[in-house]
Amino acid sequence: MAKNIGFLICLLIMVLDIVAGVLGIQAEIAQNKAKTLRVWIVECRDTSNQAFNLGLAAVGLLFFAHVITNLLAGCVLIMSKEELDRASPNKQLAFASHISSWITLGIALMLLISGTLANSKSRKDCGIDHHRLLSIGGVLCFLHALFAVAYYVYARAAVQEETKLHQQAGQAA
Repeated sequence: MAKNIGFLICLLIMVLDIVAGVLGIQAEIAQNKAKTLRVWIVECRDTSNQAFNLGLAAVGLLFFAHVITNLLAGCVLIMSKEELDRASPNKQLAFASHISSWITLGIALMLLISGTLANSKSRKDCGIDHHRLLSIGGVLCFLHALFAVAYYVYARAAVQEETKLHQQAGQAA
């Protein structure tokens, strides 16, 4: 039963990230439909309420997927080079995918939030065009899904390895 729960958690993380990515791309499409006046590299455009709502939903789902991953996988820390050298391959891969998921989350959130705020009702933008923020943020949601699922799988494997080692050490003593 525990393996099925792990599979369902991985599936949930993937679905949340994929939906966030699709919403980010859909927000970009909605933003591009807004009325635009362009003169050379400067453009003035109306805000898109639909792009704002879709971008906001993408931000929320991406953040929620990351929170679920970190709460359910636990925290795999490696504090020194010596500890990294002694760590099991599962723990090393968990640590690498954890760092990668945080970096991907940070970049994706910055892009999605910037694109979403550009479509806020309180802003009417005139300046250099900032296209593709929402769609690039959406694509990074897909990448986040890969790193988050990898982190969950390797972190759970590392925890199981450590549990077995502690049980064997307890039986030997």
